[in-house]
Amino acid sequence: MIERLLEADRLLAIGLLDQAERIYWLAAELDRQNAMAVVGLARVALEKGDDRTALQFGRKALEIDPESPAARRLVARVEEVMAQRGEDVPALLAGEAAPEAAPAAAPEGPPATVPTPYPEPPAGPVSPAGPVSPTGPAAGPKGPGRFSRLFGGR
Repeated sequence: MIERLLEADRLLAIGLLDQAERIYWLAAELDRQNAMAVVGLARVALEKGDDRTALQFGRKALEIDPESPAARRLVARVEEVMAQRGEDVPALLAGEAAPEAAPAAAPEGPPATVPTPYPEPPAGPVSPAGPVSPTGPAAGPKGPGRFSRLFGGR
C-alpha cells in the first residue's frame, strides 16, 4: 500500500492530479482507516482550488488518526487561509452556504452528508492528459458521492 501512496505523492508533485486522486481513492477504499490516503485526497482538492473539500478530507483524516502531523498541518493551513478570506469555517463545515451565496430562507433540519464534487475515477487507463473516457458526477441520480459512501453514507 505504501508504494501506491508514494506513487500518488509523486504524481501529485508533478501535477498529474487525476491520476494521483485515483490512487488515493483506491487506497482509501481498500483501507478506510488510511489517514495518509485521505490527506492525499485533501491535497488533491487543494491543488484543484477546492479548500472546502480539502478541509473536509483533512478533518476526516484527523478523525482517523488524531496524531497525524500531515493532517494537522493541512487543516491548520486551510482554516487559516479561509479565515483570512473572511469565510466562516464552522458554517461551511456544517453544510451552510457562504454568506454571499446564502439562500433567502435556510432549510430546517440537520445538514445532509456532503458528497465529493469530483467524479468517480475512471476504470480504464489514464493518459497524462487525463482519463481516457469521461465519467459522470459522483452524486446525482446514481446515489451519494464517494465521500459520503466511504466516510458516512450508506
